[in-house]
This record gives sequence, C-alpha cells and structure tokens, in this order.
Amino acid sequence: MSLPRSARALTEAAATGEISPLDIVEGVLARIEASDGEIGAFLEVRAEEARAHARRLEASKDRGPLFGVPFAIKDNLQLAGWPITCASRILEGHRAAYSATAVQRLVDAGAIPIGRCNMDEFGFGSSTEHSAFGITRNPWNTDRIPGGSSGGSAAAVASGMVPLALGTDTGGSIRQPAALCGVTGLKPTYGRVSRFGLIAFGSSLDQIGPIARSAEDCALALSVIAGHDPRDATSLPETFATSDRDLAGLRVGVAELPASASPAASIQARVAEAIDTMSSLGAEVRPVALPHAEHAIAAYYLVATSEASSNLSRFDGIRYGNRVPATDLRTHYIETRSAGFGEEAKRRILLGGFALSSGYYDAYYKKALQVRTLIRRDFEAAFADVDVIVGPTTPLAAFTIGDSIDDPLSLWLCDLLTTPANLAGIPAVSIPCGFDDDGMPVGLQLQGPALGDAKLLAAATTFQRATTFHDQRPGAS
Repeated sequence: MSLPRSARALTEAAATGEISPLDIVEGVLARIEASDGEIGAFLEVRAEEARAHARRLEASKDRGPLFGVPFAIKDNLQLAGWPITCASRILEGHRAAYSATAVQRLVDAGAIPIGRCNMDEFGFGSSTEHSAFGITRNPWNTDRIPGGSSGGSAAAVASGMVPLALGTDTGGSIRQPAALCGVTGLKPTYGRVSRFGLIAFGSSLDQIGPIARSAEDCALALSVIAGHDPRDATSLPETFATSDRDLAGLRVGVAELPASASPAASIQARVAEAIDTMSSLGAEVRPVALPHAEHAIAAYYLVATSEASSNLSRFDGIRYGNRVPATDLRTHYIETRSAGFGEEAKRRILLGGFALSSGYYDAYYKKALQVRTLIRRDFEAAFADVDVIVGPTTPLAAFTIGDSIDDPLSLWLCDLLTTPANLAGIPAVSIPCGFDDDGMPVGLQLQGPALGDAKLLAAATTFQRATTFHDQRPGAS
C-alpha cells in the first residue's frame, strides 16, 4: 500500500476514513522491515504495541490533530514501560517509569509510537557513530554518516520509514542530521517544549523538536507538543499558533560566517541559490553582523560538557541501569562507569569536570557563560533589523563513516554553525536546499528571535512550496 508522505496528509486521510490507522501502521512496519536492516535507524520497533494502539484509535471517536500518524522516538525520550538506554550500555535493560511530556502529547493527539531510534550515546556526537548498539547509515548513501546525535530519527524520516520523529537538539543535534539526510528539523525556542521526561545532556541547552519531511509537518507537530508544563521549571507560558505569513517583505539577514567554518564550495553555492529564491519570493535580503559567533563552538563545548558531567553523575549503577559487582563503593563506581560509558561520553565527562573544578571554574566555565551572553546580545541586535537569519546548516555534507571517529575535534567542529542558536535560546530550522557535487543533501538554516517559531516555520513553508527539495527521497522511492 502506498501511503501519503506527509503527516498532515496521513492524518487527513485517516480522519476521513480513506485509510485506517492499522493500515497506516502496517505500511510503516513493512517499510521499516524492508529498509532498516541496511540503515539501522531503529534500536527497537514495537510492532505489536503499534498495531494494538491503531486498533484502539479505530474504536475511538476522538480524532486528534495527528490521528493515525506513526512517529519514532529518539532513545533519550521516555515512554512509560518502554526500554530507554540513550544508546549507552550503562542504561541497558532500564525501562521508563513515566512518559516525556512531548511524547505523551503526541500520543494524546492521536499519533502512534512505532519504536526507539538510534543516537550518539547520551547525545555526545555529530555522526551517530558513538552509539553502544551500532551505527546508523545515511539513506542517501549508506557509506556516509546521517549526522547526529538524532541521526536515527533523521534517517528514519529520510528513508520514508516514518513521516515524523522526535529528536533533541543541544548544539545542533536535530538540525545537523536533518541537513545531512535531506529532511526538515526544528529546534524550537528554549522552553517552548517541555523537557520533562528527557534524559538531560546540557540542561540549559537541550530542546525537544520534530523532524519531518516539511516545515508544515514540523509546525503541526510543534502545535501539539508546545505549551507550558508545570513539571518543567523552564517551560514557557506562551502558547504556539501557526502562521501563514509568506516571504513578501520579510527581512532576511545574511551573516558573514566565522573564518573557521569554511563551508564547501558546493554548499555555499546551494545556499546562495536558496537565498536568491527567497529574494524572488519577496524577501528583503540584507547583511547582519554576529561578531561573536566565531567563539560559539568554544563556549558551547565548555558549557555543554560542564552540564553533561553534572547530569551524568547520576548514572552510577546504584539506582538504575547496569552495575559491575565490586567489593567496595569506590571500586563499584569506577568499574561500573568505566564499563558502561563509551569513549566520547568519558571524554566529555572529564572535560566538564575539569572546567568546573576548583581553580578552573572562573577561567573556563564562567568565561564561557560571559561569551554566551555576548552571543545572545548579538542576535538581539541583529533581530532589531531583520526577521530571520539564513545560512548553511553545516559546513560540510555527510562524510564517510569512520573518517572522523578518531578525531573528536573535527566532529565537534561540525556544530560550528548550529551551536549559536542553542547558546542564545532562539528557534532555528534546517530545510533542504539542494545537493552537493556528490549528490548528498545540503541544508539551509533559518534562525529567528526568541518565540519567533511561527514566523520561522512560515518562511520555511513558503520556500518549500516554491521548491521540491524536501519532496525528494533517496533512490526516488
């Protein structure tokens, strides 16, 4: 059975009875069975639970805004009763005691959870090569990475296995894999979506967001998962409503990229063509200055690893997850954490612990927070003159698996263009804008002011209605 590609089309077909939720689930499961053996997007597919869920929906008279839409969940988002590991051995065998607010809101809106997607362990990586349970491959070329850390979620959408997936974005982990897999990925304004039920990486940076084929589908998902949650102290009270504003008169800013970014020539060409398209649709393109953006990657990795070292201290084999038997408590901690954490997790825990240590806190962590403030002020100044800022999502397209596995610094630099939005807490979306010389997808990043999610998504939707990049699939399947 051929299913509609978009979440919106699927739910409209299901709500009118054109297709049943069970038929949708069966179609999705067939696609996963045919494709995921090669790609490895899923850690687990909950087929029988999905079928049972679909039958309950069919028997119900409720028709939510995502009625019958299957979705995948990144493995750091909890759903009560499901295993959750953050792709780490240290949580192997652990089951969620409660559901993340974002996941539950999708379920309450009629969406059907299908399974858990692979990721870099605890979100530590930009390639989904740092999972304890195997790598995920890019559907456009299975010798290439899908990006990370939400690489499983992006690959599942790009390959057509699901129309919608949830990811998390700490420094670009939704937008970067969305760009490399040729799909649309949204990092909402910090606090727009509750983080309750997310196993934290960097608490002041993390944000849950949707990955889908189009900005229109991302807006639909955001309208469901956004909103205040009393269980998350950082959750914002503002409501979210979609916008139908087009690009006519929209002030689009283009910032000079940091010298260290050096995007590939083919990426610069595709982004320039996308900006020309926006201009032809009525946008007013003008330059903007983000003078402290070049320091974002250094500030980000000090803030993020410091918060990660604190958040991951809870994983000690005492309260949950795997444990290594030992004769005394100190040895237990050392043996359990040494066996449970992968190399990248250990690297970031050590770096964060050093940055927070006595004698170094002011020199590193405090200085990074001061730079973070400067970056936020740069954006505030820029958005006084423009409505959105556009540029490449990543400096490079998807590279070959294994190329940078032993070079962590080069992997960290993949986040050069995405980390500023997390440090500033502003919304950002990556949309497909073409292909590089090797036929790999290129992403265009749009950033907006805090709480400007609707305007950002409206601009992205207008661009996508005038182009076909988001409709293209690997192998034209």
